[in-house]
Amino acid sequence: MNPVLYWLEVVTDFPCLERGSFDLAYLTEVDPLWNDDELTLILNPEAVLFANPVAVAACAADCVAATAGFGMPELFWCAGCQGGLYPLDGHVPYHLGGVRTAALIAQRLTAKMHRELLAWGWHGRAGLCGPYFLPAMDKTAYKTQLTYPVANTAKDRGRCCQPFGRSTIVWGAGKEYPVRGEDFAFMLFRKRNCCVGY
Repeated sequence: MNPVLYWLEVVTDFPCLERGSFDLAYLTEVDPLWNDDELTLILNPEAVLFANPVAVAACAADCVAATAGFGMPELFWCAGCQGGLYPLDGHVPYHLGGVRTAALIAQRLTAKMHRELLAWGWHGRAGLCGPYFLPAMDKTAYKTQLTYPVANTAKDRGRCCQPFGRSTIVWGAGKEYPVRGEDFAFMLFRKRNCCVGY
């Protein structure tokens, strides 16, 4: 559900809505691990195994899968067409375009929040009655929609949102421009299963 509908209280009588208030659960500005690859190894030491060219080369299959539908959960270290998910910080050594880099950072931040137990699982059988611990993010549970600097409102193959890892070649074209169009904002949609009985 679009969070704006919830904030405007358009839909209030649905038992599956999350009743929490708006919260800034995570600020990268105050996290010393966000811009330091070595410190990030404290929370995710497995980055040594996955932050290398051989592991990132395996992400080509994840890119194809994410562009056709959703990424492959088995390749949890991959961010689809954006490259490798590790290390879970804001340092991206290669810049291949603003939209692509911003999509990678959005995916890394979501994975980092799962690792720190700030984001939980809400989907599948385990999520029918409430949230559950999910320290390794399931990338098939998330979609993003670019909202700034140029909102992505046009539908691509009947979809307005992109799952994590989808190629930005089609939906990201023309979304970045000099000076004022170099910062990006995404609306993040999380899959949620709910059991309702009346």
